[in-house]
Amino acid sequence: MSEPQTYHYKVAMTCGGCSGSVTRILQKAEGVSDFDVSLENKTVSVTTSCLTKEQVFDILKKSGKNVEITD
Repeated sequence: MSEPQTYHYKVAMTCGGCSGSVTRILQKAEGVSDFDVSLENKTVSVTTSCLTKEQVFDILKKSGKNVEITD
């Protein structure tokens, strides 16, 4: 098992429903150990020790929102 990594993304969330959708997806995602969804800043931080930045990006895309990698 590798060291936990935290990846940061900009996600086009405009309401509580949007952030709720992202939260539900991350709660179900295998390999995600922690995450922070900020509707105010339109950002999502995800901590994982077994997923790549691109794999987390693909998980976030399932929300149907526009997603950008920011780090």
